[in-house]
Amino acid sequence: MSELQARSARRLATLTISDAGSKGERQDTSGPAISEVMTELGYVEIDRVLVPDEADQISRQLAAWCDGGEVDIVLTTGGTGLSPRDVTPEATRSVIEYEIPGIPEAIRTQTAASTRMAMLSRAVAGIRSGCLVINLPGSPTGVREALAVIGPVIGHAIDIARDRPGQSGHGDHTDHDSQSDHSGHKSL
Repeated sequence: MSELQARSARRLATLTISDAGSKGERQDTSGPAISEVMTELGYVEIDRVLVPDEADQISRQLAAWCDGGEVDIVLTTGGTGLSPRDVTPEATRSVIEYEIPGIPEAIRTQTAASTRMAMLSRAVAGIRSGCLVINLPGSPTGVREALAVIGPVIGHAIDIARDRPGQSGHGDHTDHDSQSDHSGHKSL
């Protein structure tokens, strides 16, 4: 990778949330899956951390990465289900400035074809300090399927959040709310 590519590459941090993993009782396999897929998409992993299903630890790590300015996107894996210990969505909501509901909606909708359990996910996505935060499923297969759905749009989302329109190759923002009549005039 050239120096210019390294400077322009989008930077990733991965947070695995797992009680068993944090105790050394289970190997983290979904964190490495995130790293593998995102590296293939051209992202550079800056950091990867594993924490237990504790809302304060999750939110503290998310805030540190987002506010530190060294990371463009944080992907979490695990803790988005229905178990009482699954607190990733609540921890994420406690730190993000606003939600982007379309991202987890797209993941749930498009991955439900391969696993009906996708509809049980409570994952969220949002922005903090210009950094995109997305909750992903807690399995390598779920991670890969989710990233296949959102991979084509997350770079654009980062560029918009970082106020870097055009870097993703999509040009400036467009007004999708206006419609053109056949005379060439736009109406709202």
